Amino acid sequence: MIPIRYVEPVFRPPSEAESLILPVTDGCSWNQCTFCEMYTAPQKQFRARSEEEVLESIRLTGQRYGDQIRRVFLADGDALVLPTRRLLTLLEAIRTHMPAVRRISSYCLPRNLRKKSQADIDELAAAGLTMAYVGAESGDDAVLAAVHKGETFDTTCEALDKLGAAGITRSVMILNGLGGKALSALHADNSARLANATQPEYLATLVVSFPQGEQRLRAGFPGWEPLSQQGLFIEMERFLSGLELKRTVFRSDHASNWLVLKGTLGSDKERLLQQVRQAISAPQAAHLRPAWARGL
Repeated sequence: MIPIRYVEPVFRPPSEAESLILPVTDGCSWNQCTFCEMYTAPQKQFRARSEEEVLESIRLTGQRYGDQIRRVFLADGDALVLPTRRLLTLLEAIRTHMPAVRRISSYCLPRNLRKKSQADIDELAAAGLTMAYVGAESGDDAVLAAVHKGETFDTTCEALDKLGAAGITRSVMILNGLGGKALSALHADNSARLANATQPEYLATLVVSFPQGEQRLRAGFPGWEPLSQQGLFIEMERFLSGLELKRTVFRSDHASNWLVLKGTLGSDKERLLQQVRQAISAPQAAHLRPAWARGL
């Protein structure tokens, strides 16, 4: 058994499936996004774990599995909210006790990088932080305000540029359908503009969904109307059409997606657009069941 205290539910990006999940915080320090249900359970109320607890978890895990662990994901919602000094201490401990680790990653709220200088982020990169997952959700300020994201196009750009300047790999996520019918076009256009401005190494989309109901979202976005399947495809086509990326790995293969898209932008842009346009013309085809229904 891994000697780490976990508070369920535990979340991590799909690409971190083989990583050691190392909680350095519980919950999310913002936790006001009305589309997000990840950290709303009472036990996930935000708090930073004590440095002593995390260091002991690293030491004990390293004793048992230090030569086997290749990747570490710093959990929960936004590990980079911690002071730079504490993060550097934890990164040094990982290097010491888990010498086989080659990648350390974390979710990242743009707001938390506003408190860190470029020199701070450069230090984190030099100490071993190699990848950050940034839930941009949208590049449109009206959409971001309606869902209480607490960010703007400019603040997200600033964070992504800081990470890029430090050499930290950036994985950016956009929520297909977040703007509803009214803001769909602005959502697509400005999300593409955000990606073009920052040129992230990875870009992904998933479809917005509300397992616990839409009430929380509608409280601040009363006019929100969900997009139909075809509407989601049309928004995706508009988003892809607006992208001018040099070399970004693109994935739209989350379980929520109706249409699986994979490629490198821009070399695969026309192929991906052709796939989406075919889906628009035949939205009820059997192969367009959502990924979860196909066992993906």
